Amino acid sequence: MTTNFLLSPSGEEIMLKPGERADDLQLCGLFCIQDKNRFCFGMDAVLLSGFASVKENETCLDLGTGTGIIPLLLSAKTKGKHFTGLEIQEDSAEMAGRSVRLNGLEDKIDIVRGDIREASSVFERSSFDVITGNPPYMTDLHGLKNPAEAKAIARHEVLCSLKEFVTAAATLVRPGGRFYMVHRPFRLPEIFGELRAVRLEPKRMRLVHPYVDREPSMVLIESVRGGNPRMTIEPPLIIYEKEGIYSEEVRRDYGF
Repeated sequence: MTTNFLLSPSGEEIMLKPGERADDLQLCGLFCIQDKNRFCFGMDAVLLSGFASVKENETCLDLGTGTGIIPLLLSAKTKGKHFTGLEIQEDSAEMAGRSVRLNGLEDKIDIVRGDIREASSVFERSSFDVITGNPPYMTDLHGLKNPAEAKAIARHEVLCSLKEFVTAAATLVRPGGRFYMVHRPFRLPEIFGELRAVRLEPKRMRLVHPYVDREPSMVLIESVRGGNPRMTIEPPLIIYEKEGIYSEEVRRDYGF
């Protein structure tokens, strides 16, 4: 069996394992290694990276980073000082680490293997300016689970509930810091309840519709730790003008 290698900017040979590919992100020459048999990133991660704001010299933690796509995108789109991805699955964390090395970003991105539920024992409390997260959309009881463990963990709350995810964010973000998440609109009442229970005040929200005449399929939310009540509802984001054709905003702002 032939093993493929790619060269990093430093000349290091980065191995691609069987079933893996290195996808061109069409942004600053970045590539992301993915495994077709595991969970690959989708539009939700791309939209979250565009919705999140990381200011100059700020630090950012991505909870459940998977392929490491959000730290990769944010490192190119923002002036943040440093980005960390936390991932519980050993294979995913190792693969994300290879993506970091492939792009020569070892000084800007760390991939840490660990459990979101125990994140406060991995990182200091209130130690990040920004937290991002693309948590599992379905509870452990919602719908049929994918027989592939990696995909089931990514889509269903097998290893981490919404409450545990939000609690970790509230513990690790500094007072006045921001938490950005993407989720499903049907869980909005629960999401708002969990956020406010840990003093993450929802401040900005945007609904994402696949087509202009369809129900929203995603919601992007910005919360501030200890923020005052008052939320801005941004205009809806429409993904497609028609089947197979991205909207002007998506093409202009998200690189499609």
